[in-house]
Amino acid sequence: MPARKFLYIIAGLIVLTLGSALSYRFWGQQMLGAVMVPSAAFHEPDRLTPQDYARHDLWLARPDEPATNDSLWLPQGAKAAKPGPAAVFFIHPTSYTAPFNLAQWNAPLDDKDSESAARRYIMTQASVFTEAGKVWAPRYHQAHMGAFMAHRSESVKALHAAYRDIEAAFKAFLIENPAGPIILAGHSQGSLHLLRLLKNEVAGKDVAKRIVAAYVVGWPVSLTEDIPALGLPACQNADQAGCILSWQSFAEPADTSSVRNAYGWYRGMTGKKRNDTPMLCINPLTGTPDSFAPASANKGTLAPSLQLDGKDARLIPGAVGARCGGLGGSASDKESGFLLVGTPPQLGPYVLPGNNYHIYDYALFWGNVRADATRRLTSFLQQR
Repeated sequence: MPARKFLYIIAGLIVLTLGSALSYRFWGQQMLGAVMVPSAAFHEPDRLTPQDYARHDLWLARPDEPATNDSLWLPQGAKAAKPGPAAVFFIHPTSYTAPFNLAQWNAPLDDKDSESAARRYIMTQASVFTEAGKVWAPRYHQAHMGAFMAHRSESVKALHAAYRDIEAAFKAFLIENPAGPIILAGHSQGSLHLLRLLKNEVAGKDVAKRIVAAYVVGWPVSLTEDIPALGLPACQNADQAGCILSWQSFAEPADTSSVRNAYGWYRGMTGKKRNDTPMLCINPLTGTPDSFAPASANKGTLAPSLQLDGKDARLIPGAVGARCGGLGGSASDKESGFLLVGTPPQLGPYVLPGNNYHIYDYALFWGNVRADATRRLTSFLQQR
């Protein structure tokens, strides 16, 4: 049975056991944690080097392998376009969700279930950037989902091992793309690694001048304890280049407690605690921070898929509006820094407890993110 199916079967059993969807909303996250944290001891995965990433098989997407590059997919209703001159480095989110009694702390590179899920993320998320440029998306020893549900030493080790791969892949990416504009993007676990990459490999280095934008989506970013260490400012204008975007999507009523708890647990890139510090929220409908836009501003949301591979998804304009909650206030405000989309839209079965639309951070605003990347690239090229 595919691991992702197992996860949602467990979720369904939780709902039945606890007796109501309301109980699942409040307790489902904890119960999922109990069945998703690996029971095995931590074993260090093989360290990958930039030389290893010269191998084509260590990339889920690269421009010279079009037959296996899922980022080239387009939903129904989207117009094909010749790619711009940017090179896009995309870090996919967690796709390794093997049952706790079978799981390792880091995904084996040959795990078929996690690869299949990762390719769907490349298809539905990385595809937004193909108008601006060509996508490179590395395989890596990603941390298991359970690493985010248990704050243990194994979690820290697993995330560190995963990041090492990303850093090696990025160095190989720069060898392949020694000049020209760069877009950095990720989601969820991918965005956590992207924060570290910005701090370690971009801030204060020549490559910072090549960054069109960094899309740190689906992971909380502190304006005071992350941004100052990243070498790029938070975006302020819709056509600004060389800046950072981040958002986390919730329908209403929103229970953001799980994210706010994690926000306090993970230290910022400055090394300081992030508790109650203001959180970055860029509204992808406007391209600006702490703003509101009606559904009419939405250029296209990916509709639910009727097929397992998702390739029949279509783009629907005007489906969802969005506002940044709290308007840049303290993270102690339960809505502050989160992107709120109002009444829960019907996009598929993967909404997390608390009306958390984490899985759909890109899908909700696919058309606008695509336009955003192209607009910022245009500004970048005009300025340079």
